Amino acid sequence: MPKQLLAEKYEALPIQPGQVQKQDYEYERHGTANIFMLFEPLTGKRYIETHTHRKAVDWAQVMKMLSDELYPEAEKIVVVMDNLNTHKLASFYETFEPQEAHRLSQRFEIHYTPMHGSWLNMAEIELSALVRQCLNRRIPDDCNAFATPTPSVKNTTPK
Repeated sequence: MPKQLLAEKYEALPIQPGQVQKQDYEYERHGTANIFMLFEPLTGKRYIETHTHRKAVDWAQVMKMLSDELYPEAEKIVVVMDNLNTHKLASFYETFEPQEAHRLSQRFEIHYTPMHGSWLNMAEIELSALVRQCLNRRIPDDCNAFATPTPSVKNTTPK
């Protein structure tokens, strides 16, 4: 999911008791960031990683992290995702050596949501919640700003 990185052009006025914060409508655009979300609905786990662009190599590296770091003991990892052009097993072969790409492609069972049916995708619901909870504000040019936890955002570690 792409997110515009916007910085304040002018500093917001200080908050007064009983008033909302006042900020100017002008902003400075600092490019975009791409958000990868891995979501396990039955456990409530959510893992988010940001990149400065959206490429097949980025997707392949996130999937390798899913395989080797988050679920190293799993025999098969079932993934449901949209039909984005970078979300293909061929991305493993573009990114890694053939043996590693083959190993990773064997670890995943991929199911794609129907074309024009992203509303069926549970990740879309999670992304919507994420936007409402912490992305509906101006975020400057630092991708690490996404990593700042807020009390209403679930952590990736189980309780």
